[in-house]
Amino acid sequence: MSDGAVPSPHPTVKPLQGIRIIDVSSFLAGPFCSTQLAEFGAEVYKLELPVVGDALRKFGTPTPSGDSLPWLQETRNKKVATLDLRKPEGAELLKRMIRKADVLVENFQPGTLEKWGLGWDTLKEENGKLIMVRISGFGQTGPYSPRPGFGRIGNAFGGLSYLAGFPELPPTTPGSATIPDYMAGLYGALGVMFALRARDMTGRGQFIDIGLYEPIFRILDELAASYDYKGYQRERMGPGTVNVCPHSHYPTKDGKWIAIACTSDKIYARLAQAQGQPELAAPGGRWEKIADRDRERKDVDAWVEKWSKTFTLADCIKECDKFEVPCGPVNSISDIFKDPHYAARENILRMKDPRVGEIAMPNVVPRLSDTPGKVEWLGPPMGAHTDELYKGLLGLTDAEMGQLKDKGVI
Repeated sequence: MSDGAVPSPHPTVKPLQGIRIIDVSSFLAGPFCSTQLAEFGAEVYKLELPVVGDALRKFGTPTPSGDSLPWLQETRNKKVATLDLRKPEGAELLKRMIRKADVLVENFQPGTLEKWGLGWDTLKEENGKLIMVRISGFGQTGPYSPRPGFGRIGNAFGGLSYLAGFPELPPTTPGSATIPDYMAGLYGALGVMFALRARDMTGRGQFIDIGLYEPIFRILDELAASYDYKGYQRERMGPGTVNVCPHSHYPTKDGKWIAIACTSDKIYARLAQAQGQPELAAPGGRWEKIADRDRERKDVDAWVEKWSKTFTLADCIKECDKFEVPCGPVNSISDIFKDPHYAARENILRMKDPRVGEIAMPNVVPRLSDTPGKVEWLGPPMGAHTDELYKGLLGLTDAEMGQLKDKGVI
């Protein structure tokens, strides 16, 4: 990423080089966890069922390669091989890999790996330093743990869907049904970093248990505390925000929308000044304090809307910038591709794939100034690294490989 910073004095150093990860997860949450670690140098072997492959290969927009855009994006930097864990020979091969691995990532329904003889208690005997990421719909414990779960359920059970939409309408999808998958994968990667650091001190591994709904519940600001403390149940507010006002999306005269966030009385006073009505925010003014504005929220929003509709989006942003009022365009994806800030920050990564051609996708996050992450290749075809894994890492012979293929194990 070229952001004007001094080039790294250690351009070949990768933060997680030397860390080996076995990823037996599928679809999105677990794979996103290991993708982030792969972007910063971890060696990730992604295992999927022979012939059938991972469901993510067929999910989303298809490409001429036979693999979907989500597969190409979320399997980047990984090595892929096939393995049927349901077969005894497959379970034994995974145990052999575990002896040479640092991390295992899985997102089966709780009890599935145990049924195959591959639960935590078994695998930690194979490698006492193993770190195991376990992502499931409701976590490994509790009365709902056996239930299957997907992102939509995580949004709903975690409390976010209830808040999404307008008060007079049914709850809606909060942007994307996959938010919990990505959030759980993010917390999974964070958990791996914590566990690696703890292992440095204790010499022991551990498992990380995440329910898809838990990261969603964690990010709902004061929702839990305000309910417990004051019995306040927040309802749907459309684009508005509890505790602050004006803090919403407002239309402009060219048919676009601007987000304006007055999170304090001082910021609101600057907006009032921008609108030529500073007296509204002055001592004793109608809307001097947040409590005044919250009490007349509809009137405040209508006042801002009347003002914002006198400008084009670009001019409204300039006006807000002039008075230091936090704002931003409500971007569509086409807006994002045209935005000069996204371009300057290189937020959109363009990669050439030998099977598909050039593809654009989100770049690596976060930015490290000295040892940045990097995307080196996109999701490979099925079985691309099977020989490397089994013959190279595990030392299997051609004859053994042939027998395993004949049995459908790999």
